[in-house]
Order: sequence, then structure tokens, then C-alpha cells
Amino acid sequence: MSRSTVMVAVDASGAVARGQVEAICAELREEGHDIVRAHTAEDALALTQSRADLSAALVSWHLDEPETVLRALMGRFTKLPVFLVTTATSVDDLPLWVSEAVSGYVWLLEDTPDFIAGRIGVAADRYLDGVLPPFFRELRRFDDTHEYSWHTPAHAGGVAFLKSPAGRAFFDYYGERLFRTDLSISVGELGSLFEHTGPIGDAERNAARTFGADLTYFVLHGDSTADRIACHASIATDELVLVDRNCHKAIYHGLTITGGRPVYLVPTRNGYGLMGPIPPAAMTAAAVAEGVRRSPFAAGAVGADPVYAVITNSTYDGLCYDVVRVAELLGETVPRLHVDEAWFAYARFNPLYARRYGMSVDVLPEDTRPTVFSTQSTHKLLAAMSQSSMVHVKNSQRSPVEHRQFNETFMMHATTSPLYPMIAGLDVAAAMMDGPGGRWLTDEAITEAIRFRQAVARLGRRIRDAGDRPDWFFGTWQPESVADPATGEAHAFADAPLDLLRTSPECWTLAPGAQWHGFEGMEEGYCLLDPVKVTITCPGVDAAGNVGSTGIPARVLTMYLEARGIVVEKTDSYTCLILFSMGITKGKWGTLLDALLDFKSLYDRGAAVVDVLPELVRAHPDRYAGLSLPALCEQMHLQLSKSELTALLDEAFTHPTPAVATPAQTYQKLIRGGAEPVRLAEIAGRTVATMVVTTPPGIPVLMPGESTGGAGGPVLRYLGALEAFDREFPGFPSETHGVTRDSSGDYWISCLR
Repeated sequence: MSRSTVMVAVDASGAVARGQVEAICAELREEGHDIVRAHTAEDALALTQSRADLSAALVSWHLDEPETVLRALMGRFTKLPVFLVTTATSVDDLPLWVSEAVSGYVWLLEDTPDFIAGRIGVAADRYLDGVLPPFFRELRRFDDTHEYSWHTPAHAGGVAFLKSPAGRAFFDYYGERLFRTDLSISVGELGSLFEHTGPIGDAERNAARTFGADLTYFVLHGDSTADRIACHASIATDELVLVDRNCHKAIYHGLTITGGRPVYLVPTRNGYGLMGPIPPAAMTAAAVAEGVRRSPFAAGAVGADPVYAVITNSTYDGLCYDVVRVAELLGETVPRLHVDEAWFAYARFNPLYARRYGMSVDVLPEDTRPTVFSTQSTHKLLAAMSQSSMVHVKNSQRSPVEHRQFNETFMMHATTSPLYPMIAGLDVAAAMMDGPGGRWLTDEAITEAIRFRQAVARLGRRIRDAGDRPDWFFGTWQPESVADPATGEAHAFADAPLDLLRTSPECWTLAPGAQWHGFEGMEEGYCLLDPVKVTITCPGVDAAGNVGSTGIPARVLTMYLEARGIVVEKTDSYTCLILFSMGITKGKWGTLLDALLDFKSLYDRGAAVVDVLPELVRAHPDRYAGLSLPALCEQMHLQLSKSELTALLDEAFTHPTPAVATPAQTYQKLIRGGAEPVRLAEIAGRTVATMVVTTPPGIPVLMPGESTGGAGGPVLRYLGALEAFDREFPGFPSETHGVTRDSSGDYWISCLR
């Protein structure tokens, strides 16, 4: 059992009362409880926010603002025992909600300190035992029994590592507890991941309740495997599938495994090169029927209609669909909808995202809506270990998931040697989001993201108003102004009330035709920009694609940030993405803001590249020695402008080339030696054998079995522009999966013979 911590928020007046409080605290310490004191409501609120280890609280009704403290405790913790200290002879005058919130009352002068401390201590211990979720609780109990292990893994609780110098160093680094809880599937009392029994099954059912699912499955190989499981359990050979072109490569793997025939739903793009949502008009039954009619895969397909649809929500750049609306639209066509929510596992726990996650579709009639899969990479933006993921299922009458059939697919992809600490991490991740904890944690991340966004906007305004330096600065991508939906009052984003921005989805939705987002085909409320996914914008281009005479390419900025120990999530031509996860702190984003200011100062004074990016110059002295930072940015901006890279990216990704073979057909040829590498300059008209994924933006520009198109087509011109950029700016390579480079910098892509 963990050591408990009791908050004592009592400012007792009078020597006798103070003496009683001190005696109670002394008894609690004697019983093994830690004590944290608060003499004001401000102190108590600070402890409530910062101390997740509280296991009980003693709060005086005579504290300044006691109701504020009680509400904060209710909003932060689930079932935390709170004892109210009062000197009144009756509790009849207390607000009714207070009586419902507290666990009991303490009259300091009527019971002995021993008795009062005992009540609080028992409640704290009971709370700590109950706060642990099913699997993690049983894993701890098993570990505490100190049984000998006669099963795999062979390190036997870490003992084997102690017999080797390298092993001993490994053991000491991670500690004994990790190895003692790395157990074999033979430990029957902990349940089975395959059979979903015992504490493991209890943990999955608890997660299903927490995430609003009918069924939940723990997946230990990341969201990629979760995607493949959902596809493999639903698609048969030669069935038609609607596929978001903004898909993770695991969806392509799912098509390869199943032999499904893709009909692509093509998202929009804006002038920054950011991938937007699929327009609602493209999801109607009529639009889908037209897409199937034009598809080369319709002939020979099993059935005339798609059996499955998959969309990415939210997108990499934080654009979230109204999933209820999507289910209404696509539900006219498909019986099953797969929502890939790898980066969006927190959506259910904050009202800002109402209707915008897969498990929210139960507001629709069960006989008309599709069955919905939500695949979530739990570790990405919740608190879990890497590779930890979940599949959630919301069943409908049209095509319900039958557990025994689905579990056959699950077992094909799951391991018979699961890492129990990963299962415990998934169990704990669900427990952290249960009850008020989920709202509190998401509120904090949203609030800090908005504070950062407003800080950048205000800083940019101060720089412009000062007039003593060049007036440019970085920005963050969001509306320039917002309106209060209750009053209609408009605010500049920089000055909008924090509570308005963190609670009103209307401040973040993509209004049809709004210039700030640059996406076409939107309808009211259809898409929302997630405030926790912050896109930093650099001078040089705007959301409409207008190119400025000068610019600061984002690759230069992010290389500088990396040199400062700040690693961003994704870099495009003039934008970079940062994530405000639950681990965010003001110190963390304050450091980033300081780095942006320092970069501006270095640029404005014409600092040498060797001083700003010394590793770059050391690696490529002939190219960058003697250059100033503004000169490097000018050269790169000119190259990007001259090659029209952003415009070509838009054209290449919104106009896919013709498909010649399905991903599965292409893969069969590939593994039988039916492919060869082809130089990009000679690839026109060929059929690619593997996926070509350019980063940015991290989305397939060519799918296996697709033609490259003509030499003057947008796809090959776009890839050619990337190849030319890589040659011109060594050290800033484009990350393109499916492409290899030779010593001359030529691109090579595998094509069917």
C-alpha cells in the first residue's frame, strides 16, 4: 500500500482548537500518514491542484472560501474522503450539496484526537485501496506475495541480470520492481489477455465503461496493430472499403492483409499545406456511389457497396470531425465505421469535444447508425507506456461485433507473451480519466495550450506596437477573433476571456468560408480545431497559399529549437506542430516562447549560421560556412517559392493518380520478386510497388498499385521538387518513406516490373 497523504486545511482560532488540530496531525503521523497543511483557501487550492497523492482531506468550514476548496476537491478527485470541521451544533444550515460531498464531520472539541485521526486514517487507507484499477491492484498484490517463479521470462524476476556485469547495470537502471512484474501468461490469477478473463478482463470492461464503449480490447503493439485488427475483423477479400486518403500506413497494411479494395475519400488542404477534413458533401450516399462507379476496383468486387469506412480523427494537425454527423452521412452507405483516433483518446472527457469522438454515436438510433470502431494510441496523449493502445467498439443492430469472432482476429495479432506493466499502464490510464479526473486533466492541458497561444499573439502585437525592431514574429494557427455564443460579443483572440476559449467549441469550429483556416466545403459545426494541438506559423505563406517576398522556413526554426533541446512533433514548409499533452507545464511552454524570441533576435541582427547552427556548418562547411541566418532563410524561401512546393503538395494530395492494382495484389507481386528500383527521373507511367509517404505531411502521396502519372503531373513534380530541395540544402532532408537516395542525391522508388 502506498503511503497516504492527508491535507489539513484548518485555521483553528483559539489555543484549545489549535491544540486539538496538532494532536490529530500527530496521531496521523504516528499511524504512518503524511500531513500537508493549508492555512488559507489559496493554500488549499494550490495543494489540491499540485498533490495528486492526497488520500483524505480535513477542511474547516470557517476557512476563508471553504466552498471553493470543497468544489475544487470534488472536481479533482473521485470519492476522496473529505471531513468537514465545524463548531456549529447542527449541520442544517450547510448547503445541501456540501452534505452530499463530504464523508463526515469533525467537531474538534467533542471527540478525542485519537478517534478523529483513526476515522480519517481508515478512510484514507480505504480510498487508496479503492483508487487502484482492477489489474494494477491485483498485479501489486501478486508482486507483494514474493513467490518463486518457475516460468518464463527467463530473467526470473531480474535475478538472471545480476549474474552479468551488463545485466547488473540494466537491473540497477530500471529497478527490481519492473522485472518482478514482468510475468508469464502462466500466472492464472492475473487473467488472460486472449480470453479476457480475470483481472485483465475486469480491466478491459472497466476501460469500456470509462470510454463509453460496448467492448474494449487492450492492444500491446500500438495503434498500428489496433488498426490492422479492426480492418482484419471486418473486411473480406475483394470487398469495397471507403478509405480516408489521410490514413496511417497501418490502414494500408490492413487492406494488404484482407484483400480489400479501396475507394478513397480525399481530404481538403489549405495554403500552409495542412491536411483538412473530408468535406461532408463527399460523404453523402450519392457522392460515395459516384466514387465507387469511377473506381477501377469496382469491377470484380464482391458486392456493389462498400462494407467498411475508415476516417482519421483528429488529423495530425488537430482537426476533429463531428463524428455523429459523419456517422449519419457514411451510415447511409456502410454498416461499419472505423474512426482512427490515435491522437484523440482524451476527447470523451471534456465537453469541448462533445459529438467529436467515435463512442459518441449512441445519440443516433441503433437501427440506422453503423457499428463504430475507435482505435486509440493510448500512450500518445494519455498516460501509458509506449505501444499501449485500445480498440473500442460501439455496436449497432446493422452489423454488430460478435466477441468470439472478433477475438479470433485479435488473437492473430496479439502476443502470447504480453508485458504485464503495459497492461497495468492501460488499466491506470483508464482509471486516471474516470470520474472528475478526466475533466480536470483535459481542462489543464486545454488551458495551458490557450495561454501559450494567447502569449504568442500578445507578444507579436507588442513587437508590432513597439516600433523599435522588425515587426515580424511567429504566430499560432487559430481564428483571429472569436465571439461569445451567449452574448454575441466579439473579442480579438489575444484578448478573449480564458474561460470562453476553453469552454466554447464555437471559438474553435471551422466556419464555412472563414479565411483563417483556408479549407473549402465546410458546414457549420462540422469540424473543430483542437486547441491542444498547436501549429506554430512562420512568415512566408498564409492559409490561402499567398507567398510572401520574404520568409522563414520552418525547417530552419525547428533545427534551431532542436539545438536548444526542444523537439517539435512535426515540421512542414512554414509550420511546425507542438502537442500540449497532460504532461505540460508553464515552464515547458515558457522555454519554447523564450526560444522563439531568441531566434527572432538572432535573425534580426544577422547572426552567422555557424553561431546559430554550428552542427550544420560542421557537417556541411562548403555549403553553409560564411552564410548569415537571414541569408539561409532567404535562399530556402526562394527555393520553396520557385519550386511551388506548397502548391504542388496541395495538387498532388488532392488529385490521386490512377490505381492499377489493389494493395494486396501489389504486395503479392512484390514478395515474388516482381518489383525493381527505378530512378525518379525515369519513373513516369510506372506502377509503384510500395507506399510513398512524404513527411511533411506524413500521408501517402502514392499507394501501392498506383501509377506515378505523367512526368509533368503533380505527383512527380512534387517529388522532383523535394529531390531538388534535398540536393540544394544538405542537412535538411525530406523524410520520405518508400524512397531511397543514392550518393548523387537521386531518388529511387520500387516499382512493379
